[in-house]
Amino acid sequence: MAVAVVEVDTEVLRALAEPMRWRILQQLADEELCVCHLVEMLEVAQPLVSHHLRVLRDAGLVETERVRYWTYYRLRPEALAGAGDAITAMGQHAPPAGARRRPCC
Repeated sequence: MAVAVVEVDTEVLRALAEPMRWRILQQLADEELCVCHLVEMLEVAQPLVSHHLRVLRDAGLVETERVRYWTYYRLRPEALAGAGDAITAMGQHAPPAGARRRPCC
């Protein structure tokens, strides 16, 4: 019996799996930030931060808002919730050790 899978985009999972992007999401969980804030907080080069933000935006995990000359980034909680739901469903469906085991060939 297969688990009723909650679909999650693999692009989202790839974006979440990268440590620097995870750190960016952690910062954005507290407040909206622009690239210069993240460069300072993460102590990495601006092009690297911009690259990771682009990946996160393409995956739908963050969104932007232009404020005068700056672009602010914010977390999209509903996108994270979707990935979390899929992972939770898989974990809840997993049987205890030895409960369901397919015989070898």
